[in-house]
Amino acid sequence: MNSSALFVITTDPRISGRPAEAVRIAAGVGVWKKVEVALYLRGAAALLLGEDTADLIDEENYTRYLPVLAESGHPVYVQKGAPELARLGHASLPFAEITDAQLADLAASRNCLLRF
Repeated sequence: MNSSALFVITTDPRISGRPAEAVRIAAGVGVWKKVEVALYLRGAAALLLGEDTADLIDEENYTRYLPVLAESGHPVYVQKGAPELARLGHASLPFAEITDAQLADLAASRNCLLRF
């Protein structure tokens, strides 16, 4: 795979539909199997991984497209020590916590960076 993309989501999914749209786009791009997709969630964006997405804007995008990302094996990264992780409960898919330095390395290794 020659192309790779990192989707960086920093927007709170409780007040904006941008994170839901980012998840939809990431899943759609990943299905092509022509671009290696990774998702990074910072701060309140980590809440979109929770099993209960009823309080999130456009929650149907999470229930529909997060499983697509999980099935494809594309990694999901979360800000290490994000306070919202304590409120997450059980995550809807596996994720790895990474530091800001690891995020910088990850971003530098990608062909494309998309921020939502």
